[in-house]
Amino acid sequence: MKTILSLDELENSEHKTLYFTFNEKIEGLNCVTPIHAQLCAKSLEDFVQITGNVKGKVLLECDLCLDKFEYDVDFELDEMFSKGSLIGDYTESGQEFEIKDGQFVTDLNGENEIDIYDLLYQSVILSFPNKKVCGINCKGKEYLTEENDITDPRLEVFNNLQINPKK
Repeated sequence: MKTILSLDELENSEHKTLYFTFNEKIEGLNCVTPIHAQLCAKSLEDFVQITGNVKGKVLLECDLCLDKFEYDVDFELDEMFSKGSLIGDYTESGQEFEIKDGQFVTDLNGENEIDIYDLLYQSVILSFPNKKVCGINCKGKEYLTEENDITDPRLEVFNNLQINPKK
């Protein structure tokens, strides 16, 4: 499957637009189902915009109870890439461009390709919640302390520790 977007191919395409379908598991992610993405790449003069929808299921570990759970990936991708140097081209010429709230522009630094596989890998990881919790009823800390009684035997030395305050 083609995962590299050539800027030359994009520039020479009809309406300077290419469509991609991605449907495979991404290495480095614990994918339950393949990651499916319908993407559209457009050349916008000095920029390339890649938009589309990304879906799939990955296996995550709960931050509270450490159990594995399936997480549904479903988000809209909207990425901008600069064909030239952002700082040099736009500060010297006085040109302005607008980016949406939360959107970043990636400088391609003269590269003539965009790695779609890497873009999807990074986008999926960034779509994960900050706190990964298996469910609203997760017992979390109770699960770790009461039911499984997880203690480290090396810490038993502190059970008989007595501290004498200074007079």
